[in-house]
Amino acid sequence: MIQTHALALLTPELRKSVWVGRLLKVDGLVAPAFIFSAGFATALLMVRSAAAGVLPERVSRNLRRAGEVLAVATLVNWAWFPLLREPVWILRMDILQCVGVCLLIVLPVAAALASRPRVLASVAFVLAMAVFAVAPLGELVTGPWATLTNKSSFAPFPLLPWLGFAWLGAFCGTMAGAWGRAGLARALVGLMALGFAGMLAADFLYGLYPSHRFFVANPSNSATRFAWVCTVLLGLLWLEGRVPVGAAPSRARRFIEVFGTSSLSAYFFHEMLLFYQTGGVFSFQRFWGDRSGWLQFGVLLAALIVLTWLLCILTDRVERVVRPALRAAMERVRPGRRVLT
Repeated sequence: MIQTHALALLTPELRKSVWVGRLLKVDGLVAPAFIFSAGFATALLMVRSAAAGVLPERVSRNLRRAGEVLAVATLVNWAWFPLLREPVWILRMDILQCVGVCLLIVLPVAAALASRPRVLASVAFVLAMAVFAVAPLGELVTGPWATLTNKSSFAPFPLLPWLGFAWLGAFCGTMAGAWGRAGLARALVGLMALGFAGMLAADFLYGLYPSHRFFVANPSNSATRFAWVCTVLLGLLWLEGRVPVGAAPSRARRFIEVFGTSSLSAYFFHEMLLFYQTGGVFSFQRFWGDRSGWLQFGVLLAALIVLTWLLCILTDRVERVVRPALRAAMERVRPGRRVLT
């Protein structure tokens, strides 16, 4: 994700080069993996919480998490657009808005069916396929609803087809929550096979619909993306299986896991460092945007990743102090409220 956005630092000539074109094909997996992970975590936690008898508590926590995503999404939009003068920009559907709305759509279904994982897995899979199937028709929608169905500058990440990846994540998360690593592996293998089959059927699938943007909405394009995402996940699952149980995590693993456990913070901080001129003085884009060669780009990318990592760690430590203090303050207030009533 950070590398994808940092391409703005390259010179315009390099951004048109063959190598950047190849890199962008890999970068096309970032957004589906991001949204897939959101759906995966939601269903996984719902299924496990239902089995442990703590589903209501988990649902409330996930609702707060979705609210945090949408709050940060609004903050990012505010950084780029004049929300106070033109409040309509708060509705712009960028990646974080898409993730937040997907969470709000997936959560009630996952919570309602968490105690019946076979049903939840089936429903999530069917809904994913349905979203991908109707995505090309979303380009025919006009008016306000087009924000949710049609890619544009106001909606870089509409719900079609991206909601489909959240449902696929929910399908895999359900399999993992109910049947463990073996269930997850079966789900990933099945999706990988289905995805590559869809990739081979590109011409047939394109011909089923009115003219549309293939690399945005066609089911074959979505199939290719989730096939490769599942392939990578199978590789990671295999690597995880080779780690001895109870082994202390390596430094490399701890470094990477910061971005997994603080993905929302990582998104916000790297975007601000890259593009937002803090105090009108500094941003990577201001000093090096559109004028970096490959060597300078590599150095700047490494610096951007490290700075984002440090800010994520700092934020996590602050939250560990602030959150308990806030909870303690709320506990002190609540008894007083009960007395007054």
